[in-house]
Amino acid sequence: MHRSIAALVAGALALALGAHAAEEVPPMPRSLAEAMQWEKADALPRTALYETPALKGTQPGALLKQEQSSAYSVPAGVGTIRILYHSLDAGGRDVATSGVVLIPSGHAPAGGWPIIAWAHGTSGVARRCAPSLEKDMEYGEEGLWPMVRAGFAIVATDYHGLGTQGPHQYVNKIAQGHDVIYSIPAARAAVPSLGRRWVVVGHSQGGLAAWSVAEMQASLHDPDYLGAVSVAGAADLRRLLGGMSTAGKDAAYYLDYMAYAIHALDPSFRPAAMLRGPALERYAAVTTQGCWYYAYASFLDIPEGPVLKADWDQQPAVQSLMRTDEIGVQPVGGPLRVVAGEADATVPFPILKDTVQKACRNKIALEFRSYPGLDHDPTMAKSTPDNLTWIRERFAGAPFHSNCAGS
Repeated sequence: MHRSIAALVAGALALALGAHAAEEVPPMPRSLAEAMQWEKADALPRTALYETPALKGTQPGALLKQEQSSAYSVPAGVGTIRILYHSLDAGGRDVATSGVVLIPSGHAPAGGWPIIAWAHGTSGVARRCAPSLEKDMEYGEEGLWPMVRAGFAIVATDYHGLGTQGPHQYVNKIAQGHDVIYSIPAARAAVPSLGRRWVVVGHSQGGLAAWSVAEMQASLHDPDYLGAVSVAGAADLRRLLGGMSTAGKDAAYYLDYMAYAIHALDPSFRPAAMLRGPALERYAAVTTQGCWYYAYASFLDIPEGPVLKADWDQQPAVQSLMRTDEIGVQPVGGPLRVVAGEADATVPFPILKDTVQKACRNKIALEFRSYPGLDHDPTMAKSTPDNLTWIRERFAGAPFHSNCAGS
């Protein structure tokens, strides 16, 4: 998940309140036509880099292709190199995944640029919705540009199926965890000035991915991995999606994305087994014709009412994804920081707090930080300075302290 429900409602007000307010609450499209116009204006052409070559003879993490691009609206002096690399999907099948490496301005420090692996929030599920095919890479000043300005090289995966041939296994912690981990050696092969040590930062869909990376490191034991920051991560899908159903038009497009994700894992699953009403009627368009703004605008005019079938969570394929995506049970490797907004209307604070408490009961050491009054996207933007302080401490070798007792 990505942008907040409350921010959507407030977006038009920000336009009337001036530039400062607009920074706090980004404007939102007021019609489907406007959403399409915005997405077209931000889009970049898909190049031959995104076409999948033969993967036989390469291993996960191998760099398959690279190309320089100057089309992004990055801060002055920042370099950008697109990469295509060998990854694995949720079932362990070989796939190609695209991404971008952002290189800070100036000269690399001794040992190379410290790395932040970036795991983005929801951009859509269609192939065109890769952040590397957007001028602002989906986030821009909402955390991404500040991190590269702070002197970190950013390795920003798209996730398989976004940019590359899909399908995109949306909100799947295994698939997205693989994409993050295997982006690191590929990025180092493309950019020799990158250092060895790295952390992962993720928001929303990417917050789940970041937590997944921490779980995977419990068995991988990568000596260069220093920790994970999970911001407003998707958690407890049954509660999360059930709440979106009762919200009606405010969040129904996320349910279309989730039905797509389940079908991507199990082709025998039919969205009609889960969705009803406008969510089912608009499923095909939302998952193929546009990206996040398109999906949001597609549901501006639907009436309030249920959009999930009563037994939606009894479908075997739905239950399988819920089991896969559960967090707070498996051990993690390395320091884990979990961030939540107390006014988050997309991943509600009680859901994430309960997940953290479950993790603490399971003896998972983590640092939990919440921000009063912040909704979903502002939590990412406003927590970035604190997250960077925490990351610098990891690179400096400072001791990590869990605050589970106070969660």
